[in-house]
Amino acid sequence: MAEFLDLESKDGVRMPWNVIPGTKQESSNSVIPVSLLYTPLKPFPNLPILPYSPLRCRSCRSILNPFAVIDYAAKIWICPFCFNRNHFPQHYASISDANLPAELYPEYTTIEYEPLPELHAQNHTPLVYLFVVDNCLIEEEIGYLKLALSQALDLMPDDALIGFITFGSFVQVHELGFSGGGSGIPKCYVFKGSKEVSKDKVMEQLNFFDRKPKPAAGVVAGVRDGLTSESIARFLLPASECEFTLNSLLEELQKDPWGVPSDQRASRCTGTALSIAAHVLGACVPGSGARIMAFVGGPSTEGPGAIVSKNLSEPIRSHKDLDKDSAPYYHKAVKFYEGLSKQLVHQGHIVDLFACALDQVGLAEMKVAVESTGGLVVLAESFGHSVFKDSLKRVFQAGEHDLGPASNGIFEVSCSKDMKIQGILGPCASLEKKGLLCSETVIGQGNTSAWKLCGLDKATTLCIYFDIAKKESPDAIGEATSNLFYLQFLTYYQHISGRMRLRISTISRRWELIAGFDQEAAAVTLARLVSFKMENEAEFDPIRWLDRSLIRLCSKYGDYQKENPNSFSLSPRFSIFPQFIFHLRRSQFVQVFNNSPDETAYFRMILNRENVANSVVMIQPSLISYSLQSPPEPALLDVASVAPDRILLLDSYFTIVIFHGQTIAQWRKAGYQDQPDYKLFDCSFFDSGSSFLFSQEFAHLLQVPKDDANALIKERFPVPRLVICDQYGSQARFLLAKLNPSATYNSGASMAPGGDLIFTDDVSFEVFLDHLQRLAVQ
Repeated sequence: MAEFLDLESKDGVRMPWNVIPGTKQESSNSVIPVSLLYTPLKPFPNLPILPYSPLRCRSCRSILNPFAVIDYAAKIWICPFCFNRNHFPQHYASISDANLPAELYPEYTTIEYEPLPELHAQNHTPLVYLFVVDNCLIEEEIGYLKLALSQALDLMPDDALIGFITFGSFVQVHELGFSGGGSGIPKCYVFKGSKEVSKDKVMEQLNFFDRKPKPAAGVVAGVRDGLTSESIARFLLPASECEFTLNSLLEELQKDPWGVPSDQRASRCTGTALSIAAHVLGACVPGSGARIMAFVGGPSTEGPGAIVSKNLSEPIRSHKDLDKDSAPYYHKAVKFYEGLSKQLVHQGHIVDLFACALDQVGLAEMKVAVESTGGLVVLAESFGHSVFKDSLKRVFQAGEHDLGPASNGIFEVSCSKDMKIQGILGPCASLEKKGLLCSETVIGQGNTSAWKLCGLDKATTLCIYFDIAKKESPDAIGEATSNLFYLQFLTYYQHISGRMRLRISTISRRWELIAGFDQEAAAVTLARLVSFKMENEAEFDPIRWLDRSLIRLCSKYGDYQKENPNSFSLSPRFSIFPQFIFHLRRSQFVQVFNNSPDETAYFRMILNRENVANSVVMIQPSLISYSLQSPPEPALLDVASVAPDRILLLDSYFTIVIFHGQTIAQWRKAGYQDQPDYKLFDCSFFDSGSSFLFSQEFAHLLQVPKDDANALIKERFPVPRLVICDQYGSQARFLLAKLNPSATYNSGASMAPGGDLIFTDDVSFEVFLDHLQRLAVQ
């Protein structure tokens, strides 16, 4: 994998096929789609930032890059995408072989442009955070949420604009800049939660046109359209100016006063609250990097976007209900959130969702709004849980592990004429820029070559799928370029500093499918595709589809004699891929049993935005073994790795498990690590007669996995759940569920002394591989 990691560290690109199928026929036979995973804002240590505007091709609008052919004498450059000849402007007059601008350096295939200094002033826009807070919570949860929000306020930049909305049976929009109104009394504007409120009604009720009459025509949005800055400042105020007011509001925040009968759910109008928040931002700060940060503690039962009735006798929809189409509220709620997502994408605004409840909150319905705006999502059991508290801190944290958030982005793709774009799976929305680059086959957000990225961060990764348009192999052409194709990615975005930037990545790869298979990228591409198909294709069987894809791939690229399974072998380029597919079949992306629709939506949303390294850990978790006899080492993801004298650290991305073998757990409970002069003699686990200061070694052994787990937790978003458990304990299931069941209650496999069995009917990887070999050679 080293060569592919080098390519990723240069441009943030991973491709399943780094050497592309040369024709349409070859492409359809290659099983794994021609695709790539691109991280637009991947941090690079020496990324040049140029203080001038980029040079574009007159014909295809792609940007000057190191692959362009330059005629220094005539001062002309030839575009590698459309072969059009372009003249250099006057300020490039001194260009020569020895005097190249930065964008032509071969090592700068990724580069950034930032507007000229005199344009910075008008480019600078402060970040906007509009908190939308659920107050239909029990007192304990409200206390946790108040504490988390006040800590978040302390971490915010002083110039960030902040707004505050609470909701329960009604929606309350709180006025923060009230002192300018003369009375000095805080006000809040109340909207009924049971019905949808139009933008005009919101603006009228919030008295936006008190001093200045509403314009007769035109879009009303921001200062340019007639809103006074004073009226905007009543609801969105810099953090430094509204700190006292906000803290006072948080202190006074109480449970929704409307009583809830014991046989009913709380009256919660989440959809109405998010809709009003979108109208407020659309009126005050259109086109700027604004975030609606929604904190929801239960299911929506009132107004548009409701997912269940108030009667507790009616259960919340399950996967079975969705499959049978017997979830009465589902389609109506999804339609509402689709409309909301279109409004937010048009405004350039983001929805972040922090859902903390033991019950479902409707994440499956809200998924479209969060994903198309590039919002963050965190799912936890309580507002007091470390998953929520630490994740919220990470959003505002500055330093080495910050998210590097950016907003208001536009992403464009240019490619060689023999490739067409099918679409993108990831946190973006189509800008419907149709043209010659668009394929007739659509995957995800397709029929366009430009997308809106309302919110993105340094880990946001898009998966782009392509069609090969070449009908037949190319003739023998003398040009060296005939065997190359080019891709260029343009990302305009608002940097966290408030200024607009443009990042360009241009890459080149070869045609002819002979080598260059990236097994990790291929597994992630298939995982995104199978999740998409499960949500969008009725009667789709994911297990059958994955199995058939793997069998076709092994038949095409394996070495074997026909009808002889024992002769089957795969080259090292393909050898780990069956293992990835085995774990993908068992993963939470494909198996929905025991997961609610909200949990499944959550897992898929995170998969759809994470980079290859993190996505691979979600598909096939990593396992590290710690023992007194040897240093930490990777272990097989197999039940055979469980031993009484080992500690195992499992990283499955969403959960990190520290698992103590039975003997280790007994020693820990006996407190050996706390006895400074304890010596262990002649233990059966060590060489006969070994004697050493055991307590220090044992205390160190217990501490190292915790340190490694904390290092993982620090750099991850959302913050994973940490589970510390013992062999045969109830929480050991978090580890055992992810292991290859090579020893089960009915497999007849011999169990190692002190090892473990898995009670499952799942086949083991060995059985899976045996079936694969028999089918592949037929």
